[in-house]
Amino acid sequence: MIHEVDEALRGLLDESGLAASGVEVVFDAPTRDWAARRNAPTVCVFLYDIREDVSRRGSGAGEVHDPDGHLVARRGPPRWFELTYLITAWANRPQDEHRLLSQVLACLVAVDALPDRLLSGTLAALGLTVDLDTAGAGLAAPAAADVWSALGGELRASLGVRVRAPLAAVARPTAPPVTEGLVVRSGARQEDGGGVPWHRLRYEEVGDPGPDGFSGRRARPAAPVRRRRGGRQP
Repeated sequence: MIHEVDEALRGLLDESGLAASGVEVVFDAPTRDWAARRNAPTVCVFLYDIREDVSRRGSGAGEVHDPDGHLVARRGPPRWFELTYLITAWANRPQDEHRLLSQVLACLVAVDALPDRLLSGTLAALGLTVDLDTAGAGLAAPAAADVWSALGGELRASLGVRVRAPLAAVARPTAPPVTEGLVVRSGARQEDGGGVPWHRLRYEEVGDPGPDGFSGRRARPAAPVRRRRGGRQP
């Protein structure tokens, strides 16, 4: 799911004109060593915090059907996670960096969710809305200053972006559908311990098939006559 969110963000930023202008979108950690190796205009989308939104955790199970409509698996509800990104712009001059960052900001605040056309894999299969919050207040994640300190770099202008995305639950296969009627096998043992071949009994041997494809009701045998003790059989 995380890589699918990454690709959706990349596609959204490329559509804003970054790709046409030769600006590269990367997901590397903007460390001091990375910044020293950079030699082209770049927008860095760094994922630095992942946590579950427990308020949206559901229960129960849904059904998964094959193209013929048969039940093939059961799947629990998806679990929602908040992915927090730190977006920075890198160029030779601060003015160029601010221009890039402004272009990114205008692109992201124009939408409240990742467009469906950019979703792939499990995100597309679930068909759920993937919310997008750009530079919002109250992001439940480490502060930008703490992130820069951990990366060993200098504090610079950045955008905080939070994506709420569903993680599909594991589908558990069910038993295959029943396609045949009941088959009964019976056998008797001889006195010497040997067995006799099994006899296969099917519904069609005891009546005509009913409207559901199975045989009709089998006639009930008459009750045997029981002998009285100490008397004569009538």
